[in-house]
Amino acid sequence: MSTLDSPHILVIDDTPEDIRALLHAMHAERWRVSQATNGRQGYERAQLLAPDLILLDVRMPGMDGFALCRLLQELPPERQCPILFLTSADSPGERLEGLTHGGVDYILKTCSPGELLARVRIHLRLAQRHEAPARAHEESTAVSPDEVVLRAAMRLIGRRLGEAFSLEEIAADVGTYDKRLSTIFRQQLGMTVFAWIREERLRRGRELLADTTLGMQEIAEHIGFRSACNFTTAFRERVGVTPSQYRKASRQETHEA
Repeated sequence: MSTLDSPHILVIDDTPEDIRALLHAMHAERWRVSQATNGRQGYERAQLLAPDLILLDVRMPGMDGFALCRLLQELPPERQCPILFLTSADSPGERLEGLTHGGVDYILKTCSPGELLARVRIHLRLAQRHEAPARAHEESTAVSPDEVVLRAAMRLIGRRLGEAFSLEEIAADVGTYDKRLSTIFRQQLGMTVFAWIREERLRRGRELLADTTLGMQEIAEHIGFRSACNFTTAFRERVGVTPSQYRKASRQETHEA
């Protein structure tokens, strides 16, 4: 953290006039407050300024707050800080998505200035507790913008393996567009996005076969295959044995060990 007396808060919101009273309250605390008015600008300023805490809106044009949060979570540890959503997006689904994908708190813009300040103080204190031991092991590592997008996309896909989604949807959810995402996967991994998804689904399938007693249909649905038959065909083509044979061999190895 910068200093205990003067934490640096980055506010990313395309309509700062909606939170004028909250901004005034933070300035009155003599906190340093920086602002960005869109997701791309917010991403750049988060890296440049290394704030102690970020207040992030959800509904912004271009890159929304969820996509930005995913990218910020993939920065090196020394560049990360608590992300609190401060937004008017108040549906249960939006709240859950924000807290699931990296936000440490979800605050509505209708909150009182006193409540906002209290929540920010709590998260600044929590961050300070973890900062010292983390710095003892810190190694600054340069990460390119393409690597950040790749990591965010891989993490997002891993959480949604059972879902059907398009390339455009994946790209938008990590703050980019489909052609750029395709290029990043080919350059970084040597395969297309959907080739990697297929590999990841089968890798996860191997884990579930070895570590659980789930049936073939349950596993197929969990990792995004339409049926147990489709899963079995893809698995046999890639691994060389059927899922049942793989499970039997894995259990035998475990028993012998």
